[in-house]
Amino acid sequence: MAEQTLANHSDRLNAINIYPVADADTGTNLYLTVRAAAQEVADLEPSDVGATLAAAGRAAMEQARGNSGTLFAVSLAAMAEPLIDAQRMSGPLLAASLHRAQLRAWSALSEPMPGTMLSVLEAAARGAASAEATLNGDESNQALADTIDAAVRAARDAVVLTESQLGVLSEAHVVDAGGVGLLLILDCLRSVMIGEPLQEELLDGLSGYKVQDPNIALTMPEQEGVEVMCTISLTPLAAAGLRLELDSMGDSVIMSAVSEQADPTGAYPWRVHVHVPSAHVALEAIHAVGDPSNVSISALSATAAQDAHELL
Repeated sequence: MAEQTLANHSDRLNAINIYPVADADTGTNLYLTVRAAAQEVADLEPSDVGATLAAAGRAAMEQARGNSGTLFAVSLAAMAEPLIDAQRMSGPLLAASLHRAQLRAWSALSEPMPGTMLSVLEAAARGAASAEATLNGDESNQALADTIDAAVRAARDAVVLTESQLGVLSEAHVVDAGGVGLLLILDCLRSVMIGEPLQEELLDGLSGYKVQDPNIALTMPEQEGVEVMCTISLTPLAAAGLRLELDSMGDSVIMSAVSEQADPTGAYPWRVHVHVPSAHVALEAIHAVGDPSNVSISALSATAAQDAHELL
């Protein structure tokens, strides 16, 4: 359901994608990331909730696209952790999953910012926790419905606030694209959990999101540089060192372990994301510490396209 919903909304999400760079691809990136997760679990044998979500999270991490896709993939993988061996979702488990997701997402970014998908995820986690606290551990279906309802309502309120939390959004009179994308995904989760239709009214009144609103991303200054993403096996110490290197040369650095299982050398697979002026410097730093796989380089503007093409 989330895959189809994001496909339906990708153009509008792209149109308001101006932070952290106005590259008009948030909707596309979220759709492709969710599609990777959906394809992974489509043919899986029935399993517990945590194992299924963990498989989806790993696939999303390996195929994550852009800032928004990477942060969603990190969140999805983290949500699985409290659900291992659970045969069904409950209000307490949902609250624990969202709490774990927001912690991992905030820690994955070198410079986390309010007014983004992070704020929306944090609000959803708080909403779920507040509802669950009043239910005293109730694991009934009604308690689950109350918990996911509270999470979605809090997420919607947080999306509205994004416009006032980031200057670039305030000036353009739009809400954060990644935040809206996450709201759509959470409402899909609600729909599946409680068997009710999607709440189309959730999007009413969101600045810049009406179909007739202009494509604000096309009016923004051209962005320089490229986005580099890869998966690489590193020890935690080596990963910390690489993060420092990437922080010094670029921005939008996101690093998170794909799984919690180390190899015999103590290394873990990490998903890496960074925006840099030139891909050469980032790739040199990455190759200096390991052998990356699933490398992608995407131009943040037409002027950077040739650099990206030559390196792939």
